[in-house]
Amino acid sequence: MTYLYLFIAILSEIVGTTALKMTDGFTRLGPSIVTVLAYGVAFYCLSLPLRSLPVGIVYAIWSGTGIVLLALIDLFWFRTSIDLAGFLGLALILAGVVVINLFSHTVSH
Repeated sequence: MTYLYLFIAILSEIVGTTALKMTDGFTRLGPSIVTVLAYGVAFYCLSLPLRSLPVGIVYAIWSGTGIVLLALIDLFWFRTSIDLAGFLGLALILAGVVVINLFSHTVSH
């Protein structure tokens, strides 16, 4: 269940951040409500894995995965461009998340 809650937290954060871009500075009601609700779900679900995993590990997985997925949403949905350095940075973030999950003895599966 720990990783299910973390997965929900990641998805909720992605929804919230994507909606945040559409709030136009919180001047649009619909996206603003989605942002607040999604972040509420994200932080609640993020708190649950912290019962059994260290905060640094949970946060690294949550934020790293979110950064990479949001960059892809930005690339494909909002049609922004990412240069080679951006892709390299994203690959390094993703590699860090993979290394933590595969090789860290801190993370219990």
